[in-house]
Amino acid sequence: MLDDAISYVAQDSHPAAQRLLIQALEAASSLDVFGERGRIVPELNQPNVRQLLVQRYRLLYEVTQTEVHILAFVHGARDLTGPGFEG
Repeated sequence: MLDDAISYVAQDSHPAAQRLLIQALEAASSLDVFGERGRIVPELNQPNVRQLLVQRYRLLYEVTQTEVHILAFVHGARDLTGPGFEG
């Protein structure tokens, strides 16, 4: 998830990896107040599963009545309908 993305980006640039980490954490923390601000994930078409874009990555999360659960942090080119996606 996030650790994998940060490690991958850090192979080329530690400052870029740090920026990605900060932006991802800020996006996730913003969900405390604005849980439904992201758009519905098109491949899944479930109103309670949404995404925020963070650079080239997608922060996927599920909104319940009382909580927001982070499901995944994946590259934007990743096929969410194919084998191997575990959410």
